[in-house]
Amino acid sequence: MRLLISLLACLTLGGCSGAYYRAINLGVDDDQVGSELYDEAHGLSLDVHRPVASAGAAKPPVVVFVHGGSWRDGDRQGYRFVGQRLARAGALVLVPDYRKAPRHAFPDFMYDTARAVAWARANAERLGGDPARVFVMGHSAGAHIVALLAADARYLGSVGMVPRDLAGVVALAGPYDFLPLTDPELWEVFGKQADWPLSQPVNFVDGDEPPFLLMHGRKDKIVWAINSERLQAKLKAAGSSVRYVPIDGEGHIGLLLSLRGEDPSPALAETLRFLGLP
Repeated sequence: MRLLISLLACLTLGGCSGAYYRAINLGVDDDQVGSELYDEAHGLSLDVHRPVASAGAAKPPVVVFVHGGSWRDGDRQGYRFVGQRLARAGALVLVPDYRKAPRHAFPDFMYDTARAVAWARANAERLGGDPARVFVMGHSAGAHIVALLAADARYLGSVGMVPRDLAGVVALAGPYDFLPLTDPELWEVFGKQADWPLSQPVNFVDGDEPPFLLMHGRKDKIVWAINSERLQAKLKAAGSSVRYVPIDGEGHIGLLLSLRGEDPSPALAETLRFLGLP
């Protein structure tokens, strides 16, 4: 069976990204969040979550976190709980907005994310981070975006970078091999059928990827875990570094929410280890 996304559930998930994400950000200190314009031409900004400074400590890794929402919904403010949790662990975290359907279509959001990553690299030192350790991370549609960014070199190439300039990819519950598209809502996102193969991360794996950490909840019924399994197999066959961790007891949203706790969940512990944080 080739349709690996439960489309109705995925669209329902995108629809909950307003009040729902405001609720899960209760307790987040907005005064600790900065904002910077990274793409003046398209009016796109990103949130900046700075780590707690530590005397004599090495410069922290930079994490560009790309949010989900079916490529249609969500914004950077809804994911401040992710940015602040990783910042408390010692990362410099940047959460960009990007252009979405139906006003915009693939590959606009890919080029937006590439510009955000290039901005992160160029501004890391000014913000206190390590420009040599820029990671990309995403959940759901955001995981698709960061995986494709690391597999198809054209996007980073547009900003003078190559995939191996990235220190690594953390991809949570993403769709990576999900053709054919049978829902008109996704046709708005990915355009004409002849271009659909260009949207699939599995189609571009060639061994030139940065290290990958893939995680998927075993109870995920929105984006099936076979997506991560197939991407892992492709990366491994190409000789790229990849670790796939299925997470017991978590569904699609639960995997994301498990990053919130002060006591590291399995997903958070894997993420911090991959980022080189204690």
